[in-house]
Parts: sequence; C-alpha cells; structure tokens
Amino acid sequence: MRAGVIGLGDMGSGLAKNLIANGFETRGFDLSGERMEAFRGMGGIAAADVAEVGRESDAVYVMVMNGDQAKAVILGEHGLRSSMPEGGAVLLSATIKPREAREIGEGLEGSGLAMIDTPVSGGFPGAQAGALTMMAAAPDGVLDKFAPVMEAVSASIHRVGEEPGRGQTVKACLQSLLGAMFSATFEMAALAAKAGVPGQVIHDVVSTSSGGCGITSNALQKIIDRQFEGTGSRIDTMHKDLTISLGLGEELGVPLWTAGAAMQLFHAGRTRYPDGDNWICARVLEEIVGAELHREGAR
Repeated sequence: MRAGVIGLGDMGSGLAKNLIANGFETRGFDLSGERMEAFRGMGGIAAADVAEVGRESDAVYVMVMNGDQAKAVILGEHGLRSSMPEGGAVLLSATIKPREAREIGEGLEGSGLAMIDTPVSGGFPGAQAGALTMMAAAPDGVLDKFAPVMEAVSASIHRVGEEPGRGQTVKACLQSLLGAMFSATFEMAALAAKAGVPGQVIHDVVSTSSGGCGITSNALQKIIDRQFEGTGSRIDTMHKDLTISLGLGEELGVPLWTAGAAMQLFHAGRTRYPDGDNWICARVLEEIVGAELHREGAR
C-alpha cells in the first residue's frame, strides 16, 4: 500500500515520518519549499502537486488548516477525487467543521474512493511519536482495509461512526473540553505567579494530584520554561478548533459557557501574540497581574 500526505507542517510531517518508518512508500506535497526539503530528508518522495500524490498513492492523508483547503485538495479540479485510482481512500485528518466533512463526503460519492473522516488528537508530540488518537468514521470494511496506514501513525484508533462528519463532531466535543482545561491551567499559573509560588513547585504538585494530566503538565512545563513559540502547538489551530466547537454548540442549541470563556482567552492571546503557541495565553494573564511564573520562582 502506497501512502500520501498533503500538508507537511507540524502534524503532517509527523504522519509522513511514521509512515516512512513503518515501510510505506510515501509521497507528500506542501506549498512550503522548506517543508518539502525536510520531507525529502526523512526519506519521502516529493510530489510536484496534489494530483501526483493522488496518482501514486492508495491512501492519502489530508492535513491542512481549514475546510476550504481540504475541499480544494480533495474536490478541486486537480484534486484527489480526479487523480486517485479507484479503491483508494482519502483520510481527512485535518480538523474542520462537521458540515464541511459531510460536503466532502457527498463530493466523493461515485468516485470509487473511500473517505475516512479521522481527525486526530495528541498535538505535535503525538504526531512526531506516532502516538496520535484517531477518531475514525467510515464503514468497518474500509477501516479494516486501511488499518495499516492508520496504525502506523497512532496509538489509539476509535471507531466513532460510519458517516463523514461524525469524526469531526467527536473532535469538536473533545476540543471544547481541552480548551477549558487549557484556560483553567493558564489562570492557575497566573494565580501561582502572583502568589509567589515557584513554577517547579506548582508543576510538581499539579502533576501528582487529581488535577494532573498530559494537558496540564505539558502546558505548565512550557510556561515555567518560558517556551511560548515554536513548540508545534500554534494558537491559531486551537483558536480555530474552539470556533468549530462553539459553532456546533450554536447549531445544536447546546450552551458551552466554559468553552466560550476559554475562547475569549485564546482570542486575547491570538490578538496580542499572533505568532505564539497555546501557552502564550498565560503571558497575557501574567501581563494583567504583573507577575511571571518561572521554574525557580515568580518574577
């Protein structure tokens, strides 16, 4: 089985890395020449365009930023729908609106291609380590057939339904929770900083308490080490994901008070530091309270 990856950024490069490591002939395409060069360096076959990836692949991951990009890559004039051989599969691993995933599924009808709606969780570390959690929606036969290319990049594969859009719906629910957890962690960090608690102390206590988990531990590590950019978790991505979660809540008439509050914090962080990562929201709060959380002590 030949694999392809469209979008070789922080997440897509991890998919490609682990596909190659698991023995898949892997073609990739990205608009960034720098990313394409890095892809070649890991053993990938750089394609001239999306159509070449489609022609030479049996299963293609689409890891782009938004729904418009996903539609262009999959349904566009020179997209995967028109270039992939019948019997192949498009794995939509980007996080987009459920409605957009359903539209892509409808657009693939009659093409002879399967669609696996499978957004992922685990961020940059999970992608690079091949330890992502996948929320996969497709008929069981499709998931069985393409299990090898999914297992190559993930630690957990959850079958969440059969229809396009179901994977994105589950991801939207998850992101509403993660956004609230991030927000609470950033507020707690600002409180500790203002109270003069050393960052290492608060990290050790949180990580060994009932509040400890991957989200809080990783966020606190980044804050106390003052790593606010270049960690592979761009604030733009979480801001987009929360927008999707809140949109789904509005569509279904579900109040999301906590996720809504988190969205405002991420909005503030994105406005103040547009090139920052998620943890930059903590810096916004630090500026308000006039104290910073460092590993050895507040400043």
